[in-house]
Amino acid sequence: MMGGMIVTGVTPRMIGALTFGIVTEVFGYDRTDIGLPEFDFAIVPAEEGPIRTRYGATIQLDGDFSRIDESDLVLVMPWEDFSQPPAEYLDALRRAYARGATLMGFCSGTYVLASAGLLEGRKATTHWQNCEFISRAFPGVTMDADVLYVDEGRVLTGAGSAAGLDLCLHWVRREYGARVANALARSVVIPPHRDGGQAQYIVSPLPEAGDSDRLVEVLAWMRSNLHESLTVEVLAAKALMSPRSFARHFRAATGTTPRAWLLAQRLHRAEELLESGDLPVEEVAKRVGFGTAAALRDQFVRRRGVPPRDYRRAFRAASEECPDEGAA
Repeated sequence: MMGGMIVTGVTPRMIGALTFGIVTEVFGYDRTDIGLPEFDFAIVPAEEGPIRTRYGATIQLDGDFSRIDESDLVLVMPWEDFSQPPAEYLDALRRAYARGATLMGFCSGTYVLASAGLLEGRKATTHWQNCEFISRAFPGVTMDADVLYVDEGRVLTGAGSAAGLDLCLHWVRREYGARVANALARSVVIPPHRDGGQAQYIVSPLPEAGDSDRLVEVLAWMRSNLHESLTVEVLAAKALMSPRSFARHFRAATGTTPRAWLLAQRLHRAEELLESGDLPVEEVAKRVGFGTAAALRDQFVRRRGVPPRDYRRAFRAASEECPDEGAA
């Protein structure tokens, strides 16, 4: 997907400024220096008239959603009032999907994709407050209120607000590799990766300051020692906690379990090693803590959809064009 990609965000007449800013930040700036193409990017209205934000500002956009018919990636912006989207807009989305475009729904943009029939039989997410409503309206869609984003190939959906950045970074990682995604994250000053399965929100109280400081130290140590056998017992001892207390504080601070967080970090590091070097897959597996090439392959196929060697071939050319950003 390198070069010349047409990316179009489509917005209703009322939009939250955060989503508008997220897609503009990711797709509207020239970041060819970090390995992204220069996107042909525009945001267009789904309905006639000026675009209003929640805060009283008015945005005048050029063009209309006919641009969808030539777009490679269509960003379906939040449809906040859940009114029926215009039939012409839904038809344009169906045509885009039929000819091979990728569609990405942000927050209640999931409602638009479901209205177009593009989520039938698929898994999807949206802001947790809206999942039940969309489930009732579209029983053929499997809604998951507990994740940040869902990747169904050419249809992706994300949770609300800042999770839009996670969705964009996931797509960039998928299409251009871990090193480019890391460079983009550094450019916009955000963490490079939150796994899609991480909870949308954390209902547990945050740890006490002392516990939090110890957890930060343990997280950094885990990243530097992925090759070790990092059991909960080992990590708890490092944090000066009991295993049960450590597991509870870890979930409160990160929104996920130690095992799930560690698996995501190991896969992330394996991606970087596969993209940027010539280490045998067996050595990559050892360095990131999977032990054997077979174990790495199993996790890679399950979580990334391709074996490690195929992943390396797919991203080798792109990674060689990128500056050496190093590990996250």
